[in-house]
Amino acid sequence: MKVIIALSTLFLAIHAQQPNEPIPIVKYDNEGVNADGSYQWSYETGNGIVAQEQGQLKNAGSENEAAEVQGSAQWTAPDGTPISFNYIANEDGFQPQGEHLPTPPPIPPAIQRALEWIAAHPEPDQPAASNVQPVYRSAPQQRRY
Repeated sequence: MKVIIALSTLFLAIHAQQPNEPIPIVKYDNEGVNADGSYQWSYETGNGIVAQEQGQLKNAGSENEAAEVQGSAQWTAPDGTPISFNYIANEDGFQPQGEHLPTPPPIPPAIQRALEWIAAHPEPDQPAASNVQPVYRSAPQQRRY
């Protein structure tokens, strides 16, 4: 029995050791950075990874100059699940979108009703606060006889 376990372990160890072969890049395109700040790149690998991105400057040369980037990527997860997402990155931050990304849980119905009621019944305007500071006076001293 010990021999079978030892041979099985050895067999699994030999077959589990697969050399880390390089993954070929099947396709690669790259353009830029251009004079106007724009660029684009894309690649595809031999194991099915595909990615692409393009970017440009918005309001170039002005005080409000900002970069805007759009891209996507896709691959197959180790469990066989296809992964695919798109993204935008700009002055509002990184904004990915994909079916595999986590989402917040739904708002409970009671909370949703409360939020709707609050939105439908705003508080009346409050009077403006006065800049006059209250004056505090000490209480009169009582005489003891």
